[in-house]
Order: sequence, then C-alpha cells, then structure tokens
Amino acid sequence: MTQPLESQAAVVLVGGHESNNGTDLSFAAELVPGALITPAGRPLHNTLTHLRGRGRSGSGAEPAPIVVLPMTFGRNPTLVADTAKTLSWLGVQRSSSDTAGASSPVPMVLADAFGTGDHLTAWLRAAATEVRRRAPEAAVLIFADAANPFDDAELHRITHLVRTHGAGNPVETATVDDASGLLTALNRLRLLGSAQTVVVPAGFRRVASVRGEAVPFGEGGFTDAEFYGALLSEQAVLRVIRERIRDALHNLSHGRTGIEAGLAADHGHGYAHSHAFEEANGHSHTHHHGAADSHTHNHPIPIRSN
Repeated sequence: MTQPLESQAAVVLVGGHESNNGTDLSFAAELVPGALITPAGRPLHNTLTHLRGRGRSGSGAEPAPIVVLPMTFGRNPTLVADTAKTLSWLGVQRSSSDTAGASSPVPMVLADAFGTGDHLTAWLRAAATEVRRRAPEAAVLIFADAANPFDDAELHRITHLVRTHGAGNPVETATVDDASGLLTALNRLRLLGSAQTVVVPAGFRRVASVRGEAVPFGEGGFTDAEFYGALLSEQAVLRVIRERIRDALHNLSHGRTGIEAGLAADHGHGYAHSHAFEEANGHSHTHHHGAADSHTHNHPIPIRSN
C-alpha cells in the first residue's frame, strides 16, 4: 500500500487569526499524524529549529524535508509573508553553518496557502445554500474573530459576493472580539426582520466560540440563532492539506522552495494604511526588490495645514 505523501515529510501547519493562532487546528494533528501546529513568528522559528536539529541527528540517511503550510483561507497574506521570512532567515543561518560541512542540510519548502479568497467564497456560498435548504427563512451570519481593518474588509467583500451570487437568503457578516459582539450582529439582523439566523464560521472553527469564549446558541439572547458547524469537513481539510503537501514536494524536487513567492504574498496589502501611518509619524520603512536591491525610505513628519 502506498504511503501518504505527508508521511514522507515533516509537516508544520502555521495558524493565524483564522484559526485562533492554531488553536482551532488541533483536530488536524489527528488527520496528519506527526504534524506540528504553531503560530507564526518565534514559535515557528523554534519549531523549525528543533525539526532541523532532529533531522540532522539521524543515521546518515537523507533527512526528510520539512513542509511548512500557512493555514489561511486567503484573508491573511501577512501570515504567508511572515512564515516565508522565518524560512528565509533559517535558510541564511543554514547556509552559514553548513559551510563548515558538518552535516547535510534539512530541506525546507513553503507550501501554497491552504486556500484563497475564491476558495473561501465558494465554500461560504455552499454553506449559504445548505442553510437555505435546511431553513428557508433563516438568515446567514458569516463571522470571524476581528483581526485588522484589511483582513476584516476582505471578509465583508467576500460576504457581498456570497449574498449577491447566493441562494437568496439574507447574508451578513461580523468580525467580533467576543460573544457580545456576535450578539450585537444578531440584534442587527433582528431589526432587519430576521426571525432565525444560522451563524457560519469563516475559518477553521469547529465549535461555537469566539476567541475561546463559548457562545450559548439556543439560550438567552442567542435563542433564535444556531451554529452552522465547521465550514469544511475533516476529510475536506485533509484532502486540501495533502494536495498542498504533494505540490510543495513536487516543487522542491525541481529546486523551488516557495520562499521567494511567499515573501511577496502581502505586497501592497494595507499599503495605503501603513504608509500613511508611517508618514504621519515620521517613520521609515524598507522596500525589498530582491536581495541586492532593498532600500530604505525615510519619511519626515509632514507639515499640516491647520
């Protein structure tokens, strides 16, 4: 029997705000035996450092590659870029240490993100259609933990597409910090005439909660609301993960690590906001156009008209 591809590599799933920094991905550890789940940044750096050390301490056989998969539905390009930065930094460290010839390097590859905005739109449209079938009069409330203005705005854009090309039921969205924020969104739907609402998660959440806080659907202010359940089944998640691992290993076999593309994943993401903030506060920022062409712009505090 052919072994699944994920058994041929060390798999690291990187979580961001769409999975409560990886907490909502705990089920994936059972789907992909041996997979490690971590947030980006220092925890990812430490995880990869540990895996590389373990890979080098074997019996002399070629070390298994490390496949790093950013678990975003496409709303968090910064997660991809930050993950790529960590791999890039570790690659520089590896090159420096390997010149001593101590051991074979452990190959690392950045997989494509779990999904894209188009994927999320399609999956949410399918959920809205299923709600329409189960409860024809119910409204749909697509929700996610609040993240930042740009990623939250992307969910509003996607929700508009779901509503416009959906099954005809009312579709609204909410990005919230706690259960009370979700209740506010439900009250807004009640004022618009909805007597029943099905709440659909726009991420990896599989239980009725907001940032770990349980939401009492069917009780109190949530009496006329119900939780849709997971947006994707466990088998659907596993299928996508396997596809990303397969493609990443194929790319690695052709010498492509995915890191360069990953570094550019958030290029232009929130550009107007970040530059306006920096310029208003006299901050500087660096533009990267390849290793040899990075340069820094220093923006003075502008003279105001008032």
